[in-house]
Amino acid sequence: MSENRPIQEAVRERYAKAALQVVGGGGASCCSPGASCGEGGADPITSALYGESETAVLPETAVAASLGCGNPTMMAELKPGETVLDLGSGGGIDVLLSARRVGPAGKAYGLDMTDEMLALARENQRKAGVENAEFLKGEIENIPLPEASVDVVISNCVINLSADKDRVLREVFRVLKPGGRLAVADVVVRGEVPQEIRRSIELWAGCIAGALEESDYRRKLEAAGFADISIEPYRVYRVEDARQLLEEAGIDVETAAAAADGKFMSAYIKARKP
Repeated sequence: MSENRPIQEAVRERYAKAALQVVGGGGASCCSPGASCGEGGADPITSALYGESETAVLPETAVAASLGCGNPTMMAELKPGETVLDLGSGGGIDVLLSARRVGPAGKAYGLDMTDEMLALARENQRKAGVENAEFLKGEIENIPLPEASVDVVISNCVINLSADKDRVLREVFRVLKPGGRLAVADVVVRGEVPQEIRRSIELWAGCIAGALEESDYRRKLEAAGFADISIEPYRVYRVEDARQLLEEAGIDVETAAAAADGKFMSAYIKARKP
């Protein structure tokens, strides 16, 4: 794992800063600090993911700290009494929504490695008055829960940030009960993208760095033991959104569009432990 530490530390620093920004009264809506958020300042990755009925029951700081690329609680088909684990839970938005869906007989865990995000999430839990949630400190490559202890694992644009996705998926498989479900939002790449352009687009939006090619994601899930795998695109990213950064990197936008436009996308990924 030592070779992965620089990546983990970069992610930790980034999300610590995002948490402090929210606590200080700012927002954390753009995926990458200083990134272009698209026309009118609307982040094309993180904006408009949750309905008003969902955000209305949450503290403003939980919504402001949302840095995901989808709404995994919407597609996880959570049932009363289930135990849910959110990988990379951040400010807690998906944990708090999940806790409401599984009800008092259920439990929602959030796992995060960033002290600042954990403090923010616990404060959001207090404000929301949610009792059936618990936030744990740890890394998604080493989940601090027993084998076969969780019904559903969710995550929101976090697995792609790990440098050891195979280990993450093996850990998810381990903690799921037989018949348990994986239901995550993540960023995938459909087709080949030239490395120079890929690196620049990843720089534009740090939350898509390390995104797997769609078929590679499926192979890794199968290797971990999962069945009934589905990958459904939800939101496609356009090269035009990254025009300013690409131009600053000396990359012709028209050339980049021909090679990469529409190949990066948010997707809902589902799988089942047999």
